[in-house]
Amino acid sequence: MLSNSSIASLTNSDEWRLRRELTDFYHVVAYLGWTELIFNHISARVPGPAHHYLVNPFGLNYREITPENLLKVSVEGQLVEPSDYPANPAGFALHGAIHESRPDVACVAHTHTTAVSAVAMKRGGFDYNNFYGAQLFGRVGYHDFEGITLYREERGRMLAALGDKHVLVLRNHGVAVCERDIPSAFMLLWVVQRACEIQCQAGQLAGADTVLTDAVRERCRGSAGDLGSNLSVARLVFDATLRRMRSAGQ
Repeated sequence: MLSNSSIASLTNSDEWRLRRELTDFYHVVAYLGWTELIFNHISARVPGPAHHYLVNPFGLNYREITPENLLKVSVEGQLVEPSDYPANPAGFALHGAIHESRPDVACVAHTHTTAVSAVAMKRGGFDYNNFYGAQLFGRVGYHDFEGITLYREERGRMLAALGDKHVLVLRNHGVAVCERDIPSAFMLLWVVQRACEIQCQAGQLAGADTVLTDAVRERCRGSAGDLGSNLSVARLVFDATLRRMRSAGQ
């Protein structure tokens, strides 16, 4: 937990704004029902030359997270600042590796909702044939399950599977998305969740699916970020979801 003096020194800083926005991300994920008790993580890179990032204190529900109690850790998972809370060691191998190796990534979110975990169970993974799945075409890597992501030796294999993509399917487990900022990571996570839900639902219906061509998938992916109009769709979606959550009293 940050001290009062630390909070005062951070007020109006880039890190404080990041802490507030990351807290909002946690609260929205809880509001949408994508949490897994006290497990899973969303992390955000702290501005500056050091590979430090913010992550949730282990043991707290997502709704209990505040800007003050977010942990600042190194890529090895060591606390950079003292805290009353521990960190979950299961997050460091994945989040630390990505923040250390992908300078284009500022936010990483990991979930394993029922729909996401179901698709992660399938050898074929995403089929890219629904509206949301098409937006993920060419953006997904796959990493075979090796157990709980605790060990440093798995880092290189996860990074190789992710490559320069933005979605990593952890087979038999869940998914991690990574993007340039928090709104973009939220938007991508939402697209992944919807793609999985629709793919699971479609799989229960009789009859063949209509398969999209790669050309259509690429066109859908290319225009999804700004709808072809130079709009910051991710920021609009994130802010609108925050308003919806707050209007519901959460």
